[in-house]
Amino acid sequence: MVWYSSCRILFLGLIILLASSWVLERCEGFGEFGFEFHHRFSDQVVGVLPGDGLPNRDSSKYYRVMAHRDRLIRGRRLANEDQSLVTFSDGNDTVRVDALGFLHYANVTVGTPSDWFLVALDTGSDLFWLPCDCTNCVRELKAPGGSSLDLNIYSPNASSTSTKVPCNSTLCTRGDRCASPESNCPYQIRYLSNGTSSTGVLVEDVLHLVSNDKSSKAIPARVTLGCGQVQTGVFHDGAAPNGLFGLGLEDISVPSVLAKEGIAANSFSMCFGNDGAGRISFGDKGSVDQRETPLNIRQPHPTYNITVTKISVGGNTGDLEFDAVFDSGTSFTYLTDAAYTLISESFNSLALDKRYQTTDSELPFEYCYALSPNKDSFQYPAVNLTMKGGSSYPVYHPLVVIPMKDTDVYCLAILKIEDISIIGQNFMTGYRVVFDREKLILGWKESDCYTGETSARTLPSNRSSSSARPPASSFDPEATNIPSQRPNTSTSSAAYSLSISLSLFFFSILAIL
Repeated sequence: MVWYSSCRILFLGLIILLASSWVLERCEGFGEFGFEFHHRFSDQVVGVLPGDGLPNRDSSKYYRVMAHRDRLIRGRRLANEDQSLVTFSDGNDTVRVDALGFLHYANVTVGTPSDWFLVALDTGSDLFWLPCDCTNCVRELKAPGGSSLDLNIYSPNASSTSTKVPCNSTLCTRGDRCASPESNCPYQIRYLSNGTSSTGVLVEDVLHLVSNDKSSKAIPARVTLGCGQVQTGVFHDGAAPNGLFGLGLEDISVPSVLAKEGIAANSFSMCFGNDGAGRISFGDKGSVDQRETPLNIRQPHPTYNITVTKISVGGNTGDLEFDAVFDSGTSFTYLTDAAYTLISESFNSLALDKRYQTTDSELPFEYCYALSPNKDSFQYPAVNLTMKGGSSYPVYHPLVVIPMKDTDVYCLAILKIEDISIIGQNFMTGYRVVFDREKLILGWKESDCYTGETSARTLPSNRSSSSARPPASSFDPEATNIPSQRPNTSTSSAAYSLSISLSLFFFSILAIL
C-alpha cells in the first residue's frame, strides 16, 4: 500500500474517481484543487463511486464502441531502482482510464509556479500539448455522487518560466503562416477523426521531473509544448481532456528533448500491468535479459515500427513477415489481412468451444465463442509472435470475455485493418516495454509493474482461463485470468464513458500542419 502526503495528488486515487461515471463541465472561472487525498481503496474514495467503482466495461456495447473509437483515429518504482532514471515529479505511476479514452494517464507538473495536469501518454504522436488560455476547455469532471475534480488550464502568462517559440525556430513547421520571423509559432494537429484537432501556439516552459531514486532530486527540464487554445472533436468531449503527452521520435517530443539536454538517456520504458496500473521511466534502457527487436525508422514520419517474422497459434507456426507499430494510443490490436487471417483462422480451428454467431451491431470482433453455463474456466490456443532477430513475444492477453444476454462469450480481440498493423495495449499488457531510441531497438520483459519483472515462462500450446478477476498484483502467464463478471447494465453514464473511450485511435497517424 502506498500513501501520499496530503499536499500531493494521490494519483491512483484520483484515477479511480475518474474511472467512475463522470460528467464534463465547462465554466469560465478557474477551479482550485481542494480535495483531501486518500489511498485509492480507502472508504472515502470508494464511497463516491457507484457499485464497484468501475465503468461498465465488460458489456458487448463497451467493446463494440471501443473498437469504433479505435477506427476513428489512430510510481511505484520498480524494485531495481536506477539513479540514472528520471520520471515525473509526482512519481512514475500511470493508470489506464477507460472512461477517458481507454488510454494510460500520468500526472505531470508544468510552469512556475507549477500546476498539475492529467495527460494521456501516447507513443504514436510527438507533441506535448495542454489546454491553454481557452474559453471552452473541459475544466471539471463530476462523479454521480456529487464529488468533482477541477482540471487546471495552462496559461503562459501565469508562468514566469514560460517563453514563446518564434517562427524562426527549427521546431516551427508553420513558418509560412507567420506575420514575421519573431511571431509566435502556430501549430495545428489534425487527427484522423471527424473534426478532432488541437490548435494553438508553441511555447517553452519547465516540466518538473525527479530522479527515480531514493533522493528524488528535482530536475527542471525546459521542453517545448503546445499551448492548445482550441480543441475540437473528441478532445472537446472528454478523451484526453487535460492534455496529451506525445512520446514519439521527432525532435519536439519530450524524450528527444531530455536526451538532447543530457537529462536522460535516449530511451524510456512503459509498463502495462494486468490491472490497468503502469509505470513510465525516462532514461530506462532495459535489462540485459530483456528480449529485443530492431526498430524500422522510416521517414518522413518515424514511428516505433517493428517486424514480425512468425506467428504461432496453439503451437502451430506459420512463416509470415509483416511490419507493425507499437502504439500505446490504441486499445486493441489491428492486423492487416494476411496476419489477421492466419491468427484468427488458426485460433478458430483449435478453439474447443462453440463459435458464437455475432452481428456487426453486437460485437466488433469476428471470432467469439460461447461459454457453457456450468464452466468456470476454459482453454484456448496460445498466441505467440516471433520478432525480427528471433526473439519470442508471447501474447498474454489476446482475449476479452463479454457477458451477453444468453451466455458469456470470449472473443479473440483483434481486428482487421488495411494499411499498417498496430500492436495495441491488449498485446502489451503484462510487459515492461522499452523504447530504446539510441540503439533503435524495442525491448520487452514480463512485469507486474509493482515489484519488478517476473520470470518469463515457456508458453504452452494451450492456455487456461478462469472466470475470476485476478488480484491486482498477480501475474501468471501460464494461467491468465480473464474477467467475466456481468456488469450492471442499468448505469446509463457508463455508456457515455464508453463512447468517449472509443473516440481516439492511432495517434501516430496524424499531421502537424
